[in-house]
Amino acid sequence: MPKSRVRKKVKEKKAQISVDPALLDESEELESPRWLAPVMVSLFVMGLLWIVVFYVSSTAYPIPGIGAWNMLVGFGFIGIGFSLATRWQ
Repeated sequence: MPKSRVRKKVKEKKAQISVDPALLDESEELESPRWLAPVMVSLFVMGLLWIVVFYVSSTAYPIPGIGAWNMLVGFGFIGIGFSLATRWQ
């Protein structure tokens, strides 16, 4: 079966989409900051450890006074880690 022809507009649009990194402004960063990955991973681990300690201690620790809200704190750390993961390139 013969291949259909590609329209001229589609070729022009594809040519415009590909941008040379040398032409970008200096304000547009191509790399994420050096601190981002370690902070992101440490927040994931801290949130996970917070939840594990909460379950292992039969809901008594890490903060005894807030009870089940410890789960929210642990998932909060993980959520902040995920929000940082969206900036990682």
